[in-house]
Amino acid sequence: MAEKFIILPFKRVRGGLAPGEMRQASNAVSAEKIATAMAPRHVGVAAYSVQVDEESGDMTSPRILIQFGEIADIAA
Repeated sequence: MAEKFIILPFKRVRGGLAPGEMRQASNAVSAEKIATAMAPRHVGVAAYSVQVDEESGDMTSPRILIQFGEIADIAA
């Protein structure tokens, strides 16, 4: 397992929120800076730390580093 840092913008869709295109960051500080820069252009943005199984690519254990606006629960 490896720790990765991702940023997810969220957009409004019928009946709720949906994640937009995921971006990766090299570290937690960079993820927070990217999320901060993206925040004015989206209904919500969150930067996460996730555990990634490098063989399968499966992501688990999302932990929010920073969030702006409305976000959906990606663990659900």
